[in-house]
Amino acid sequence: MDASRDVLIPMRFVWPSGGSSVFLCGSFNRWSELVRMTPVEGCPTVFQAICSIPPGFHQYKFCVDGDWRHDEHQPFATSEYGIVNTIFLAAAAEPNMVPGSPSPQLPAIPTMDLDNEVQRGDQTLPDTVSRIPDADLAVSRHRVSAFLATHTAYELLPESGKVIALDIELPVKQAFHILHEQGIPTAPLWDFCRGQFVGVISVVDFILILRELGNRGSSLTEEELETHSIAAWKEGKAYLQRQLDGQGRAITKPLVHAGPYDNLKEICLKILQNNVATVPILHSASEDGSFPQLLHMASLSGILKCLCRYFRHCSSSLPVLQLPIFAIQIGTWVPNIGESNSRQLLMLRPSDSLSVALNLLIEAQVSSIPIVDNNDSLLDIYSRSDITALAKDKAYTHMNLNEITIHQALALGQDSYTPYEPRSQRCQMCLPSDSLHKVMERLANPGTRRLIIVEAGSKRVEGIVTLGDVFKFLLG
Repeated sequence: MDASRDVLIPMRFVWPSGGSSVFLCGSFNRWSELVRMTPVEGCPTVFQAICSIPPGFHQYKFCVDGDWRHDEHQPFATSEYGIVNTIFLAAAAEPNMVPGSPSPQLPAIPTMDLDNEVQRGDQTLPDTVSRIPDADLAVSRHRVSAFLATHTAYELLPESGKVIALDIELPVKQAFHILHEQGIPTAPLWDFCRGQFVGVISVVDFILILRELGNRGSSLTEEELETHSIAAWKEGKAYLQRQLDGQGRAITKPLVHAGPYDNLKEICLKILQNNVATVPILHSASEDGSFPQLLHMASLSGILKCLCRYFRHCSSSLPVLQLPIFAIQIGTWVPNIGESNSRQLLMLRPSDSLSVALNLLIEAQVSSIPIVDNNDSLLDIYSRSDITALAKDKAYTHMNLNEITIHQALALGQDSYTPYEPRSQRCQMCLPSDSLHKVMERLANPGTRRLIIVEAGSKRVEGIVTLGDVFKFLLG
């Protein structure tokens, strides 16, 4: 049997007014030890205690002038003794107080730039990876679901900002340019006659339009693009996709939207089940719901930001967050590297035509595709939203989609950087060994919808993880 070892246990808390005594009481298999704690020099709110305990799993809490507390900066759980901190002491290793978190005795060290991590090539995957127990996964999912179900869309609304809606009678050409100028991938559509929001127009619409323009024998001409209204395009789109009723009339899909009092879990499920990027948050003061106000465009990124902010100081209560993404097989992976979801990981070469890229985006129903060199090392990424760059100087009116390459398409309207260099919010990367918590923090950044999983050093693409992948995993 392994002998007991001395273990340093730090605590962080705000000292109560007039406080004078701090004690630590732990299970340590018996809940019998009582150890006086001493303050850390220079850190009046941090105390430490040295306890002699055997290897294994232990629970503890501390008493400040008769008030029992736990440290939210350390791993904690609910037990028969209430909320207690937890610690696991291995037989021949130092205890793992908070995996992946800085010590509470020292200032937090800023995370190293990801590109530097990738270039260093000092992170390797173990031959075998531990998988999270089913019980821990169930607990993590329950806590995430409980948080989302008890918080509403109002928490997504920024203190200040703008929302953009387009009249359904606006010419398609103008809508194309507005999305490009405003830097947004989608906008809700307003029908003035009905006094309602009736749909959305997105970059997918423009991809479909350009594909039609490029198809020989298409009934849609460039002149029609200049004069056709959004409403006319939506009706034509229904015929193209054969979304017709029994009388051959176009079927209008209802707008997927939410109200300010809807909880975040409902909004997540609407986004995932309808395969949309955003959901308009609408509010009407009228009982019949007429003339609603557009408050916000909810996205998984904004919801994930709320989730990360809530669990940032108690991430240990979600055991799954500490595991590397390779261990939980989240996202889409190349064959022989990870267990992929139902999607195939697609990749493009710089010399591939724009037509090939657009066809893949539509047919595979993905939002982006990595661009790689001959060694499958990441160069850039082509996303649906990149199609709006063709609005610059009306480039879409004088190009052949089969002749222009991905390299040339990305160069349009992007004079501020060199093509194929990873750019902020555009070509974000992560490593297979990165924890789910770290991946979630990166995906919560505005404008980031996916991370490319690369091999350390070579930047060889090994997979891709999206916002949708994270929420599908967390919600089960």
